[in-house]
Amino acid sequence: MSVKRVLSKLSIEDSESPSASLLGFHLDFVPRRLASSRRRFLIAVGSFLSILSLLVLAYISFQPPLVLTEDNIIQPDPTLFWNRKAPLLGPPTSRFRDNLRNDTQYITSWISAGWTNDVMTYSNLIYLAMLTERVPIIGPFTPSHIGGDAGNILFSEVFDIEFLSKTIGIPVLEWSEVKNSSSEEVEDLGCWSVWEAVRVGGSEPRLTNALSLQGLDISYTAGPTWLQKIPGYEHDPHAHFWSIASLLYSPERENNLKEPQPSKVHGAVLPPDEHLACFDYLYYVCAHTSFEFERDISPSWRFVARHFRWAPRLQNIADGYLRRIFKVSDNEAIPPYIAIHARRANDFIVYCRDVPKEDCFPSIPTYRRRIAEIQEETRERLGIDPQHVIMLSDEADPAWWDSIRVEGWYTTDHVAEDTSNKYGRWYPVLIDAVIQSSGIGIIGMEQSTMSLLAGRRVKDWHKGVYKSVKWGTPNADDH
Repeated sequence: MSVKRVLSKLSIEDSESPSASLLGFHLDFVPRRLASSRRRFLIAVGSFLSILSLLVLAYISFQPPLVLTEDNIIQPDPTLFWNRKAPLLGPPTSRFRDNLRNDTQYITSWISAGWTNDVMTYSNLIYLAMLTERVPIIGPFTPSHIGGDAGNILFSEVFDIEFLSKTIGIPVLEWSEVKNSSSEEVEDLGCWSVWEAVRVGGSEPRLTNALSLQGLDISYTAGPTWLQKIPGYEHDPHAHFWSIASLLYSPERENNLKEPQPSKVHGAVLPPDEHLACFDYLYYVCAHTSFEFERDISPSWRFVARHFRWAPRLQNIADGYLRRIFKVSDNEAIPPYIAIHARRANDFIVYCRDVPKEDCFPSIPTYRRRIAEIQEETRERLGIDPQHVIMLSDEADPAWWDSIRVEGWYTTDHVAEDTSNKYGRWYPVLIDAVIQSSGIGIIGMEQSTMSLLAGRRVKDWHKGVYKSVKWGTPNADDH
């Protein structure tokens, strides 16, 4: 459309000049010379704006794409962070409901595996809390792989819960802060069972003794079968985060409410609670791919578990062990080192089947080769040449440990250190985990989630190197 035709369509009401508006006539009746000048002016302005747009477009086109890094991702402002316990009405109460705010929604779940898998389960719970804008309440770690007499240990004794909450921008609560651990009250609660939905042929929620720690009597409602990532596939019990989250919102909540199962103690029949949402088991959960912690894309690792930094006291204890092992004084820096995590106990031997133990598990020459690979990479990429190597293993054979020391590799000695008596039965495992994650390199074993998390920590916390060793046959790690 020509400028003249545009001008002829303008009215006093929508785009007239001040003089025309004051005189009360239409632009069509402006004297020809004035209209001609105005047209030239508008054409000039239009041309200028067109050229400017082309220049801006060209500038943008030649700019490199924005890559999200730690430097340009918007991080929560710690100065604006609220008190982590603000979602509670006060100190722990004998009944959990007496300590929850009416204007806040919460979410919880329970653990039922080995310690490292439980760490991943709590991470999944917290990530689900972030997706659904709820406050997560997590329980302690239970000694499923350590021995029942070891007792439970608080999450905050292992990980820095204040750092975690501030970093991810939401308060993370512990059950011991919500309900008094000495309370004898057994409270009824309605929850969803994810395990029933994803376990083909299963008809029970995931069993766990963790419920008794909070004095809860759960009435479960089985989740819909479509929660399973591949419905009906018995070899993969994973569910997607958003599928689970949808049960907390309309219409999926209402559409999938079945008859609740009576609780074990009181026989209570309750629909899933809306104030405190709860699920029986959240280990097998992913955003995209099953066993997602093995991949860099894992949001549960990237947004939650990578911020599970060790509690300061635990880190200091482990640092003391490293100084004594390496014979380093308190005034000296701990030298960069490579840790090896070697799983050799019965829980891994069963996977060797008919292969002899020494042929099944990685050999010393295999570890030597991997050490050399890490040293080469750290020299080239970081300018660091780690010469200290420390072996961490559940092997009980003294002869095997002698062969490790012949290599000049360091070891921890929890018997000589009297670790269990000084700190408790949990601490040999915890100290080893801190040592695994505090070096510049880590060699772990495939299929070990403890190795996996140690490798993720070394890579993300220290920009170090993680090598996973294959095993099962004598030459499994040849490459």
